[in-house]
Amino acid sequence: MPYPTQYKYTKEHEWLDLTGGDGSTGVIGITDYAQSTLGDIVYVELPKVGDSVTGGQVFGSVESVKAVSDLYSPVSGTVTEINEALNSSPDAINEDAHTAWIIKVTLSDPAQVAALLDAAAYEAFIAEVG
Repeated sequence: MPYPTQYKYTKEHEWLDLTGGDGSTGVIGITDYAQSTLGDIVYVELPKVGDSVTGGQVFGSVESVKAVSDLYSPVSGTVTEINEALNSSPDAINEDAHTAWIIKVTLSDPAQVAALLDAAAYEAFIAEVG
């Protein structure tokens, strides 16, 4: 599956999409590589709206039939929305990881985005580790 070129990526296999707004709000999910490695996702632990997240730090987890994996925020900010649909359909991430978002965040430091990987760099990274 090609990785969307408008997204930014982390080495922990999360993506960040800033294209839907003014650049101060980001949408966060996990990559196709992450979901395929995890297998069938059965539960997603979500933060609460209003919670703070810190770039590089855990904000929740995904549980699959194989393992529980932490979710790391690509950026720091405040959670403005959570994907409530994942409570009843966590497998939506397996169906299309690049559209099944997990949280939306108002960035507290948009400059952090510059440290994230672009699609080509992420694909090179997973080729090395995969």
